[in-house]
Amino acid sequence: MSWVTQLARPEIVALKAYEHAAWEPALERLHANELPWRSFADESLAGLNRYPEPQPRALVERLASLYDVSVESVLVGRGSDEAIDLLVRGFCRAGHDSVVICPPTFGMYSIAARIQGANVLTVPLRADAGFALDEQAVLDQCKRDVKLVFLCSPNNPTGNLLSADSILRLTRALEGKAVVVVDEAYIEFSGAQSLARRIPELPHLAILRTLSKAYALAGARCGTLIADPEVILLLRKVIPPYAIAQLCMEAVLKALEPTQIAVSKARLETIRSERERMLAALPTCSNIVRVWPSAANFLLAEFEDAPLALARSRGARLLIRDVRGYPGLGRCLRITVGSPEQNNRLLDALR
Repeated sequence: MSWVTQLARPEIVALKAYEHAAWEPALERLHANELPWRSFADESLAGLNRYPEPQPRALVERLASLYDVSVESVLVGRGSDEAIDLLVRGFCRAGHDSVVICPPTFGMYSIAARIQGANVLTVPLRADAGFALDEQAVLDQCKRDVKLVFLCSPNNPTGNLLSADSILRLTRALEGKAVVVVDEAYIEFSGAQSLARRIPELPHLAILRTLSKAYALAGARCGTLIADPEVILLLRKVIPPYAIAQLCMEAVLKALEPTQIAVSKARLETIRSERERMLAALPTCSNIVRVWPSAANFLLAEFEDAPLALARSRGARLLIRDVRGYPGLGRCLRITVGSPEQNNRLLDALR
């Protein structure tokens, strides 16, 4: 019996996946109850009157190449949110199993768990150490019913990278017990290497990647789960058969052409430069108590009067994120690094 079979929900292990219509592009389709004509508004390459290819091969191959992993380790979904949901549904029995999260962190981990009926155990990040991971405390929480440990690096909303060594030690210690899921939504802004390359030696490690941030495709909703091939096979039973819309696939493939990737890399450099400029400039605003260093495309700032800062930013026609509801961030706001013009306008408003 494989480790995935032992950890996953028995119902999912036993589930026979939905059999979608066969994908044979060389043949004319009279087997999927589609209309034979396109809509007049249809400007897609393949035709929106046809169902898209399940887990489109060209897209999976392009993403595997982008992230330097095998195609067998890739599952494409509607943003990282869908991958989070699939992991919880695949591994956690309602009312029985648990996930561990490390607040303050991305809220979808706990929401997906609670929708599934899984318990949510919390191990706060160490605010006194720059929101570092409390490795031993996570291990102490990982009892028999814990199936998933969600870690975000760089962490949202604090912006810091978690220690790669701590994550790898934790993964080794939880072998056979739980899957360690590392959300690398902002890794491109950090300059750090992805941990995805460690999956062949640490199959209990899973990585979340997204095109929403660094590749300017938030509206396309395209995320990737990189995991042991057995995990991918398990979750392919759970994901809807036509999860990736045709227009999304075509847009992503175009955006990942070499010339477009070069543009994305240049924009990354601009964001990193603007992030450091904002990190230096924001503390000169009298209302700001402190600004934390960041490896992402945003900065976490503590204000003496957060409502005043929110009002002034709105007055400059800018929205910044109110994160005061997160544990330990009672006076904090999260500021996305924008264009140089937007950043100047925000600084002027806050001053």
